[in-house]
Amino acid sequence: MGIIARQTIKGTIATYIGVAIGFVTTFFILTKYLTAEEVGLTRVLVDAATLFSSLALLGTSSSTLRFYPHFKDDSRNQQGLYFWTLIIPFVGFLLFLICFFAFKGLIVRAFQDNSPLFVNYVYYALPIAFFMLYMSVFEANATILERVAVPRLIREVFIRVGLLVGYLLFGLWHVIDLDGLVLVICVTYGLGALLNLCYLLFSQKISFKPDFSKITPELRRDFLLYTLFLVTAALVSSVMPTLSSFFISAKMGLMFTGIYAIANYIATMVEIPSRSLNAIVQPRIAVAIRSTPPDLQTATRLYQQVSLNQLLVGMVILILIWINIDLFFDILPNGEQYAAGKWVVLILATSKLITSAFSIGGSALSYTRWYYTGLFFTLILMVSSIFLNNYLIPICGIEGGAWATLGSNVFYYILLLLYVKWRVGTYPFSRGQLKVLAVGLLMVVLNYLLVFVVGKLISEPSLAFRVGEAVVRTVIVSVVGLLVVYYWNVSADVNELIRKGMRKLKTEN
Repeated sequence: MGIIARQTIKGTIATYIGVAIGFVTTFFILTKYLTAEEVGLTRVLVDAATLFSSLALLGTSSSTLRFYPHFKDDSRNQQGLYFWTLIIPFVGFLLFLICFFAFKGLIVRAFQDNSPLFVNYVYYALPIAFFMLYMSVFEANATILERVAVPRLIREVFIRVGLLVGYLLFGLWHVIDLDGLVLVICVTYGLGALLNLCYLLFSQKISFKPDFSKITPELRRDFLLYTLFLVTAALVSSVMPTLSSFFISAKMGLMFTGIYAIANYIATMVEIPSRSLNAIVQPRIAVAIRSTPPDLQTATRLYQQVSLNQLLVGMVILILIWINIDLFFDILPNGEQYAAGKWVVLILATSKLITSAFSIGGSALSYTRWYYTGLFFTLILMVSSIFLNNYLIPICGIEGGAWATLGSNVFYYILLLLYVKWRVGTYPFSRGQLKVLAVGLLMVVLNYLLVFVVGKLISEPSLAFRVGEAVVRTVIVSVVGLLVVYYWNVSADVNELIRKGMRKLKTEN
């Protein structure tokens, strides 16, 4: 996995740097200097922009990967492919801009009672959406070049630094008001899109020069049908990550949305490694499936490899988060308020673990002639999520939103994976995944044994002692888990990375 491994490692490092910045921003700036309602506003505003940009994208990111083998050659413009990645999203933005103003009244009525602050700032979602749109376009182009590290650095580090500056200017230094904070968010995403464009141009491996020679009637028909499918699918899949936030905002208010957002951010750390690895592997799966004849052996190998590694890394992260969750809320500024989202963290983290381990199956299906059937599964996902959110939030509060997300995801992936196995012939399951579950169980049992022993020795520990104990306990659990993974040969890729690290250490010494 030469270039895959290198780009994944670089992308993951960039992502975790961003996570560190985001961690400080979210848990020690937002919770300290912004009210829960203001936190909820920034979350819902970005969620709305994300939804709008995903729809306006008209499936360009997936279309780029699907039709890349058709355009692929040695030229810098890939026979006009990059040009179309600029034009199509712009048309989509204009179309959905019209839809936004047509349905503005419905949006206002849905949020004006419990979240009037969002109604006041809803127009700012439009420029944010535009900049998000082209960030996604330029990232898709970088994915074709198998160069995802720098775009990941821009998204995960630069954007977070810009937002951090805005929060400090607003909450700590009081240089700007809430209007200014929202404007800073807009500018930050605008600069992010510009930096992505500059990176592509300076790489000298890409050109946006138009080329109409490859646009045959057959390709145009295939593209229009695929785009129609993707737009419909995007309407479903883009709603899903933000659905619970919108329901909570409308039914409970922005304060509860802020609590849910903090819990969701903690849970998001589980899926971080999947972002870089999926982006690198997807073009290779696309080439394998769309080759003549389809190379299902290679596609299945990549599918299982990604699923195993994502499950392993994600489960370890989930366990390390959960065994320290009480201490985390005790340290967090205004933690007593945000601790209401404790169980939301576990439920959402489990949902994200399932998604990171099996989402590559949806990508595999999208590169086949049965891609359109994925729409039915995403429709099932959306309908089940809407039903569960509407039913569970009034009963269970913010935990209801988390349960709705988990329940709908489990139902969706059971149906999807069965269908992918039947139609495509690929599947993500392997014996290694059973080993991963066993390692996770071992780590959990070991942690609770250590907690039991410490609890017997010291009944009322100080906060400083609890922090030190948590560090030592986390190290012990992690090292034991890593040793078991290595000597049990759970993942060949992980073992190879460990061996390379050990050889490098020996060379340096």
